Amino acid sequence: MSRIRWGILGPGGIASTFVADLVGAREQGVDLDVTAVGSRTLATAQKFADEFGIAHAHGSYEALVADDTVDAIYIATPHAFHRDQALLAIAAGKHVLIEKPITLNADEAREVYAAAEQAGVIALEAMWTRFLPQNRELRRILRSGAIGDLRLFTGTHAQKLPSDPDHRLNDPALGGGALLDLGVYPVAFALDVLGAPTSVSASGVLSDRGVDRSSGVVLSHDGGATSLIYSALDVALVNSARIDGTDGRIEIDDTFFAPSGFSVYAADGSLVTRYDADDDGLRGMQFQAFELARLVDEGWGDDAALTPAASIAVMETMDEVRRQLGVVYPGGR
Repeated sequence: MSRIRWGILGPGGIASTFVADLVGAREQGVDLDVTAVGSRTLATAQKFADEFGIAHAHGSYEALVADDTVDAIYIATPHAFHRDQALLAIAAGKHVLIEKPITLNADEAREVYAAAEQAGVIALEAMWTRFLPQNRELRRILRSGAIGDLRLFTGTHAQKLPSDPDHRLNDPALGGGALLDLGVYPVAFALDVLGAPTSVSASGVLSDRGVDRSSGVVLSHDGGATSLIYSALDVALVNSARIDGTDGRIEIDDTFFAPSGFSVYAADGSLVTRYDADDDGLRGMQFQAFELARLVDEGWGDDAALTPAASIAVMETMDEVRRQLGVVYPGGR
């Protein structure tokens, strides 16, 4: 695996978790480094650099992507900015790992991936759940036919988050709403398991500012399978997921999108097998960095955990959900 030197664009909370996992992985013997961080102000970048022992702090994103000690940029800003920042980094010849959702809509995602292909660099969506070892094992079990033909995916991601109208989650200009921030997890999981939907049906509740407070989504898939998805940012629910087949089911532990575990049951309800994530003391965000490094070495192939086409399919699905809900971001995005 290539040694990737990382630059961090947007030193906020999610970037702190990502860098902490990279530092932990490096201490466990993985050959990588975090060499630079960039923010809109030098003081913010320097504070982050001091916290994590990062050599270079930059007071602009342009300076960060121009840093020749950086191979790849992790983009950790609100998703309304992802497209432009990804294109900036790609134009500078950097690989990019872009926080989920990769952009605000499918057209923007296509633009990012096309630019990366033309520049000969890797663009990867940081849908960290997709790269966890437990989900690689889950996909292996599903491919084996252990629970028969797949019929139903159910997934919920609902949290009680700040109601302040100026919070980014409530701001249309920042791509606010439950769907893109929380619902993206069960939507992406559903498509990973059952493929892109053949039809989408959605209903929900919008805030006074026009973003979705909650939504319920029904997806139909090839072969007669169905996905039932709920997301909300005004109520805390059990964040669970389950896959039902003709010969059994898989129940994924609460907070299904994070390192946890799952149980496989036969049709009669008896436990077939149990999988528990290894406790390496890290959060699990390092695996997406490992995947980008692998792709740099090997390129896109059938074994890619998350392809550009898969990311675009998720964005297309959420575009349709937003259309049905009536959520439109400034500039028609």
